Amino acid sequence: MSNPLLTPGRIGGVELRNRVVMPSMTTRGADAEGFVTDDSIAYYVARARGGVGLITVEMASPERAGRHRLRELGIYDDRFLPGLKRLVAAIRAEGARTSIQLGHGGGHTRLDICGETPVAPSAIPHPVQEVTFATIVPEAMSRERIAETTAAFVAAAVRAREAGFDMVELHAAHGYLISQFLAPFENRREDEYGGSLENRARFGLDILAGIKRAMPDFPAIFRLNGDDFFPGGMTEPEGLEVAVWAAERGADAVHVTGGHYRSLPSGAVMIPPMWMQDAPFLHYAAALRARVTVPVIAVGRLGDPATAAAALRDGKADFIALGRSLVADPDWVAKVAAGRPVRRCLACNTCVDEMRTGAKIGCVVNAAAGRERDFVDAAPPRGETIAVVGAGPAGLSYALLVAADNRVTVFERAPAAGGALRLAGKAPLFQGHAAREQALLTYVDSMVAGCRDAGVEFRFGVDALADPATLSRFDRVVYANGATYRHGLGGAVRIALVSGAARLPGLRGLMSRPALRDWLYYRARLGRKRPAPAHAGQRVEVIGDARRPGKTKEAIADAFETALHRAA
Repeated sequence: MSNPLLTPGRIGGVELRNRVVMPSMTTRGADAEGFVTDDSIAYYVARARGGVGLITVEMASPERAGRHRLRELGIYDDRFLPGLKRLVAAIRAEGARTSIQLGHGGGHTRLDICGETPVAPSAIPHPVQEVTFATIVPEAMSRERIAETTAAFVAAAVRAREAGFDMVELHAAHGYLISQFLAPFENRREDEYGGSLENRARFGLDILAGIKRAMPDFPAIFRLNGDDFFPGGMTEPEGLEVAVWAAERGADAVHVTGGHYRSLPSGAVMIPPMWMQDAPFLHYAAALRARVTVPVIAVGRLGDPATAAAALRDGKADFIALGRSLVADPDWVAKVAAGRPVRRCLACNTCVDEMRTGAKIGCVVNAAAGRERDFVDAAPPRGETIAVVGAGPAGLSYALLVAADNRVTVFERAPAAGGALRLAGKAPLFQGHAAREQALLTYVDSMVAGCRDAGVEFRFGVDALADPATLSRFDRVVYANGATYRHGLGGAVRIALVSGAARLPGLRGLMSRPALRDWLYYRARLGRKRPAPAHAGQRVEVIGDARRPGKTKEAIADAFETALHRAA
């Protein structure tokens, strides 16, 4: 049976080579003014080269007042066109189609970010996290201001077509301006833009209609929430109704997500973290698909290729959007097409959380994400026999990165791979979110499968350090055997985690404290001494926690650097 993910699809008059869409994710790859940079291009090109059918370039505001992030991509002025044209050309050269998301921060921005007074449907307080946190009260939009912003959206869409994009996406989700009009809590208006659902939907639907009047044959995708998940937010029945209206008003596809900055238990629901189950928003897409004739795009924890394919095969969606999964593995589509394992996303939300504090986009399991240009001149070892001691995240990452051109054997004294990640899943938190053991083990399994597929040999239950002769035949030995706890604390930490005590009310609070977690990751642990080579000419390297104790992201980043840059 053919994989439905790999079949061609169509949005409007544009044919896509497959059913995989990369949704908008802010990268901070633009410069301070919002111009495209070489880093921006490299990031998107990597995903296009990896086989994605439609690349949706990150949210860009149609007017300056709507800029919600520093280093946000610009499209509100013609001066951005040369860079956008260069970006589109680079993506198209890799066979992908292109879209750009048009989104306005509305009340979810600040004067120090956008340089203008923020505007919103109503003047109510908005919590804004952008590097720092502040609560602001935007200016309520007059009818004239609404008309001005509507025209700005249409002008930005025209500009997108001029830049060469194949289509645009209107961002009506996640608590930005169009979403703010849709939510009764944020829309207290008493005119034709407030009150009834039809009135609250008017602003977004008028923008859509304006774009289609200006460019009838230029496809427009409408992205909105299936549910806002907070009292006073847009509900599931309302979201479905607005989506149907959008299709009737000319949307060439509808992209259904969920969550809002005010969502309960937290705004993290927008980007479903590991404590949520896979495909939490898929039922919204399925319900909508039964009521519209245009394609429906599903999103949210669909990174398991089997789950994604089943969603299409079962008729729940027409396209699958993968955000964090493509950050973790830009070659996701190409690997699925070749029948190879993909590197699975942890759903730890580090990519998003660090970006909100001012960092460029990055990834715990893919140190090249957002740094693609740093690895253009990678120089991994070639033609060697390599032993990797330790099958934790650093060891697995190193082995997979060098497997193509070397004969690699991984030694692990435990009966299974994973190392410290097997314990991390039992802790209260992982990267600041409630830890879910299965999410971490799924990643470990994907790495072991990827290594085996690349020809890596595993020897479990073997303590390579106990018998130096075990390693004597290798050209290179890479020690990724983790850190040791000072003062014999390792046993106590393991017991607390394995027994479940770390999640009991009293100890859970203690082990969730940032200061204690920092101490346990860094100061309480020691790296390993660099062992002597087993024979003359043997190269020895120490990576990850064994070299410098820290968190998983740092350990994997060290594996990338060692495998691709420090090979001697």
